[in-house]
Amino acid sequence: MPGLVVHFGATVNCVHGGLAQPLVLSPRVLVSSRQVVTLATPYDVINCGLATTATPPCLTAQWLSGATRVFAEGSPVIIQTSQAVCTPTGQGLVVRTTQPRVTAT
Repeated sequence: MPGLVVHFGATVNCVHGGLAQPLVLSPRVLVSSRQVVTLATPYDVINCGLATTATPPCLTAQWLSGATRVFAEGSPVIIQTSQAVCTPTGQGLVVRTTQPRVTAT
């Protein structure tokens, strides 16, 4: 299924509302003048909504799926419909906003 390519600066949250930010980016591939995110990109999660409960909050996340036909530096690019899992909760990430021009399948 096609989707918009996720880039540095896209709004990505854990399902509990925490802000997720990429730790490593593709230095060579850009969309809308921003570096793309690939399947190999780990994410750091801050301000997870579970932090105020007895349940451990989301701390990091890793993408499980990406584009099937578009790659950056040998790794699939992440698209808006890609799936991720957060550690230690096992919940996912939600891509809220991204650049509107480049799609991938």
